[in-house]
Amino acid sequence: MSDDHVYLSLAEGHDDSDARWAFGTGFEDPLHGVDQTVPDGIDAGELAAYCLALGDDALVGAQRLAQWCTRAPELEEEVALANIGLDLLGQARLLYARAGQVDGTGRGEDAYAYFRDADDFRNVRLAELPGGDFAFTITRLLVLSSWRLAVFERLAVTTPDPVLAAIAAKGVKELTYHRQYAAEWAVRLGDGTEESRRRMRDALADVAPYADELFKGAAEVRDEVLAVLRQVTDAAGLVLPEAAPVPGHGREGDHTEHLAPLLAELQSVARAHPEATW
Repeated sequence: MSDDHVYLSLAEGHDDSDARWAFGTGFEDPLHGVDQTVPDGIDAGELAAYCLALGDDALVGAQRLAQWCTRAPELEEEVALANIGLDLLGQARLLYARAGQVDGTGRGEDAYAYFRDADDFRNVRLAELPGGDFAFTITRLLVLSSWRLAVFERLAVTTPDPVLAAIAAKGVKELTYHRQYAAEWAVRLGDGTEESRRRMRDALADVAPYADELFKGAAEVRDEVLAVLRQVTDAAGLVLPEAAPVPGHGREGDHTEHLAPLLAELQSVARAHPEATW
């Protein structure tokens, strides 16, 4: 199966404008006209915590992708990864803003991004692992974008919070492209040379122990994501490995040793010049 066929199959159920959504576009305010009052019956603390966790996933993932600038195999891929990172950064900003609205602190997005320590972050640990080679980055992007897309598709239609629903609806368009990009590259690498196939096998083995964390209490999401991953790996001539989960949970602040150095780099300027504007 060619990577184009993988894309067409994965995109089934999305209209063409969604499936071919260009990263870095869609600059209209997704919250324009949306009532930002917390609806009755919603626990504001739980809503804030959930937005914060999803925002942390996006911010940390964006920072890892940004590290490919000047290092990607080709200029086109460098631009693609950077723009996917910018999409995630935009999602993080919206989610942090919503968290600040509902958690009672009134904090802005910079406070969440720049002035929390690693123990305060609630991102999944897969997002924080070092970048590795291009195959690892593609594999991680495939897993995280497939999972995040499945979550956002549900949030867009089921969450009672209209702001989170609007954020998710915008994110669906972006994440559809992220998943497409990663799936096409996974097939190229898996069905390529002996070296590229070996690297993809290694990447799948490295990612697998951290994937279980994504599906805590979400069997329906797990089944959907695994079906997508099997479809892509089958097309690539690869096998989706099974692995024992790594103990711990990033949602509870239990992170790898890799998050703190990542945040130190991300936060260095803001902490050196607090309240600075430019």
